[in-house]
Amino acid sequence: MPMFPLGTVLLPAMPLPLRIFEPRYLKLLGDLMGSENPEFGVVLIERGTEVGGGDQRMQIGTIASVINIGTTEEFYGLESVGTQRFKVTNWLPDDPYPVAVIELIPDLIWNDSLLEAKNQLEVRVRQLLAFASEFTNLQFGANTELSVDPMDACWQLAGILPIGEMDQLDLLSSESAEELIARTNEIVSTADETLRSIMEQQDDWDAPNL
Repeated sequence: MPMFPLGTVLLPAMPLPLRIFEPRYLKLLGDLMGSENPEFGVVLIERGTEVGGGDQRMQIGTIASVINIGTTEEFYGLESVGTQRFKVTNWLPDDPYPVAVIELIPDLIWNDSLLEAKNQLEVRVRQLLAFASEFTNLQFGANTELSVDPMDACWQLAGILPIGEMDQLDLLSSESAEELIARTNEIVSTADETLRSIMEQQDDWDAPNL
């Protein structure tokens, strides 16, 4: 599987647009354009940078399925979406771009008994995004549209949260739909508490000295 190590985590059912300018990934892009089913793996860079190589990479990732390849006067780019998770079993030489042998991780299985928990999670995530938008610009807003597929929607609820890469990686490693919902709920609670603490501190700083 051709690989694209990034400084972010791709979750299933989440979009991944990329601007490509590095020669080795331009070669990857050319190979993808000649493929009947263009796809590549995305893993988080553990240490190092996206440009230049020599990075250390996490062993769990997600396959990105390419849905569009285009160009402008300034760059080449593609649009893709996360599909199935995998574990890297062996890294091959970067010749010229990273390639790995992978083992697919089974898809999480949806159970309709989780529907109420999923709906409650959606309310909490949207409330958090609305709250967080008061402090900063977000990539995904509170009105982000979700998939009608409940399992994909759960991944998207995890993916639209404004959280760090290690939290994203933790969610990616969930072993059941129930675990994914529970872990996402925990992160939402922590993020909400953090934001409210920041707000209280801001109120204290703004209070007049009498």
